[in-house]
Amino acid sequence: MTAQEKLAIPPRGMPEQDPAVRARNMKEVALGYSAEDARTEASRCLACPAKPCMKGCPVAIDIPGFLAKAAEGDFAGALETIKKTSLLPAVCGRVCPQEKQCQKFCTVGKILKDQGKAVAIGRVERFCADWAAAEIAAGRLPAPKPAVAKPTGKRVAVIGSGPASITCAADCARAGHEVTMFEAFHKPGGVLVYGIPEFRLPKKIVEREIEGLRETGVKIETNFLAGRTLRIRDFLEKEGFSAVFVGTGAGLPKFMGIEGENLIGVFAANEYLTRANLMKAYDEEHADTPFWHGKRVAVLGGGNVAMDAARMALRLGADEVHLIYRRSEAEMPARLEEVGHAKAEGVEFHMLQNAKRILGGEDGKVCGIECLKYELGEPDASGRRSPVAVEGSEFTIDVDTVIVAVGNGSNPLIAATTEGLETDARGRIVTDGEGRTSIKGVYAGGDIVLGAATVILAMGEGRKAAASINADLA
Repeated sequence: MTAQEKLAIPPRGMPEQDPAVRARNMKEVALGYSAEDARTEASRCLACPAKPCMKGCPVAIDIPGFLAKAAEGDFAGALETIKKTSLLPAVCGRVCPQEKQCQKFCTVGKILKDQGKAVAIGRVERFCADWAAAEIAAGRLPAPKPAVAKPTGKRVAVIGSGPASITCAADCARAGHEVTMFEAFHKPGGVLVYGIPEFRLPKKIVEREIEGLRETGVKIETNFLAGRTLRIRDFLEKEGFSAVFVGTGAGLPKFMGIEGENLIGVFAANEYLTRANLMKAYDEEHADTPFWHGKRVAVLGGGNVAMDAARMALRLGADEVHLIYRRSEAEMPARLEEVGHAKAEGVEFHMLQNAKRILGGEDGKVCGIECLKYELGEPDASGRRSPVAVEGSEFTIDVDTVIVAVGNGSNPLIAATTEGLETDARGRIVTDGEGRTSIKGVYAGGDIVLGAATVILAMGEGRKAAASINADLA
């Protein structure tokens, strides 16, 4: 097939649940490609010799290589190519912002002058992973057996069980080290289970990936709060571990510091989503999780977490959900796909507005939110235009719930309980760029180093740290 013929192939859209239906259920919104969809979309790849798409992939997947196999219908071969560098294709294919990473550099999108028409790399990746899981479950494909080196006698502790930790643990286990993962919650998976809703990332997929980790020999201890149950230095000095990797993420909620944030009915998005996701508050028949079912909900923020919270509120019975963001839609950090889904499901967007104070009644409960209108001024350090309040533009929205989704800080516990561990002004652990911290034998990666980032960026950090651990223990 010539390049012109490939460019003439229309992009394959993603089949989805009807917005009116999905807004009231927890099933996955995207229904997934068919085999024909995956082959057709993969065949749009021009196989550029320079492989520009790989520049945008934090773990350097051979993207043209796996797309070529998928175009031929060799989905097992495509997945094998992906898994040489990425452990979580079913996850990354669903939640990674490909439009800002691999697809941003796709030549097809550049030639067509529309990056929305770039090859849908993530959707093909997702299909390959889901296809293999279905084939294995049906007995038509053998379950992969991870190659593990001979035991080295060295022990590695991995703190946290999110994407960075999963990647680091797997790479260290493959190198022959005895790896134990320690998770504070009762289920492993980190942000994949407590932060990302079921309708975006079904938890059975995360459980499948965790089971694959166990098959490499990794032991997982839950309900273990590192820094309290055991301090970091104690892993090395008392428990006989040769190395410790810290991947505890960015789970410290940020608030706005405005009047009324202590009212009943105000939540950090992290708490709201953790109760709904990890603790399954949506499944009232099987879970007895205390939950605040707001009917008129305001969500403050414009990132993916804000979209998740807003869309979750609808599914938990809200009649109205107002998303309030102080910049314009063009400046929103959330994925375009998530913004589109939220709008289609009925979330009401309030752009260039922000909360000034939260209003409460005599009972101490939220009864409204007072907002200000904004205009965009000059760009700030991030390159986005700074919002400037319009004097005298106050107005009120009647709500009974406010969810604050304006970002998260680094988990402070490890730094607070580990003497000599260097952190920056934001509380992030400082490394040498290869995962080594200021304490010999202690490594770190993921959001605890980067700040809140994407799944695959965290995986890349975990991979770098594992390489350093394996080199240092050799």
